Amino acid sequence: MEFSAQIDGREEQIKSLFAQTFAASEGADEGRLIAALVERLLNTTPREDLFVFTQAEGEALIAAAIFSRLTYSEDARSVFILSPMAVATERQKQGVGQALLKEALSALSKEGVDVAITYGDPAFYGKVGFEPLDEDTAAAPLPLSQPVGWIGQPLQEPALPPLKGRCTCVAALDDPAIW
Repeated sequence: MEFSAQIDGREEQIKSLFAQTFAASEGADEGRLIAALVERLLNTTPREDLFVFTQAEGEALIAAAIFSRLTYSEDARSVFILSPMAVATERQKQGVGQALLKEALSALSKEGVDVAITYGDPAFYGKVGFEPLDEDTAAAPLPLSQPVGWIGQPLQEPALPPLKGRCTCVAALDDPAIW
């Protein structure tokens, strides 16, 4: 398996992976919604506010994780949110997603990112160190429909002191339908 932190002209392949994966698990409408989100993230987010990690076997893209910047108005720490992530349907439950996340979190740490947050399944993401967050520790940029899914981890320190101030996300994620 080959890990990459470069998009390398694979935007359409990345978008297709997300569309197919989410359509298979959540239905065609969700597949289209997430593919549109990925397209917006890749096309409108400044490169300094975006990390894209992929995993391939030969020419086949089997997993991708997109991290974009969260900004806390009174906090200088570098914070990125994982949203979205996809593993090809036929490769799920084989450790592919965990392997990609371990590589991604290590790369983010080396880049000086202080905190990684996501909004997803605590059972899955807990396997790579994400823990539940409350609004006092890390405010979300928009109201959460499933607050139990708001999870994160420090990448530079052993504990996560509360993030201070109002939270904002990149424009592509600033959509209540996603939250």
